[in-house]
Amino acid sequence: MSKSIRHDTREQLLAIGEQLCLQRGFTGMGLNELLSQASVPKGSFYHYFRSKEAFGVAMLERYFSAVRRSMLIWFDSPVPPRQRLLDYYRQAEQRFHETGHIENCLAVKISAEVCDLSEEMRVALEQGAAAQIAILTMTLRTAVLQGEVRLFCPPEAMAQTLYSLWLGASLQSKIGRDGSALTHAFQAILQLLPES
Repeated sequence: MSKSIRHDTREQLLAIGEQLCLQRGFTGMGLNELLSQASVPKGSFYHYFRSKEAFGVAMLERYFSAVRRSMLIWFDSPVPPRQRLLDYYRQAEQRFHETGHIENCLAVKISAEVCDLSEEMRVALEQGAAAQIAILTMTLRTAVLQGEVRLFCPPEAMAQTLYSLWLGASLQSKIGRDGSALTHAFQAILQLLPES
C-alpha cells in the first residue's frame, strides 16, 4: 500500500470517527460503523491504529491541531487584541443561539467521558487545551502591553480562567439546551477584561 493511500485512509477514518464521536461519544462509536462508513474492510483498522485508544489519541491530536490553526488565524488580525478576544467569544455565543447546539467541539463532547478511561487520551486533551490557553495568553499579554486591558492576575492565569469558564458554560449549554450559560459567561468575560 502506498504511503499516500495509507495516509488518505487514515485521515478518512479520523474524520469520520470525529463526526461519530460528536454524535455518540467515544464509547458509543463502534468500530464496525466507523469502518463501514469509511468503506474500509473489517480487520483493516489495526493496520492504521494499534487500538481504539490510539485512534482516540490521534483523533484528538488532529482535532486540536485544526482548532489551533483556526485560533491562530482568528487572533492574527489587525483588530485590537482585547476586541479580538471579545469577538471570539461573542461569535461562539451567537453561533449557539443560531444553531441551538455546541458545534463540532470534540473537547466538550468527550472530555468527561474519556479522562477516566484513558490516560493517553486525557493527556491529548490536556495538551490540546494548553495550546489554546497559550494563544489566549499571548493575546492577553499583547492587550496588556498595549494598555487595552487591566487584569487582576497574570495573563497566563486569566487565559486559564477564560478557557475554563467557556468550557464549563459550553457543557452547561449542552445540558440545558439553551445558550443562557454562554450569555452569562460572556458577560463575566466582559467584567474580567475591563478596558484600561
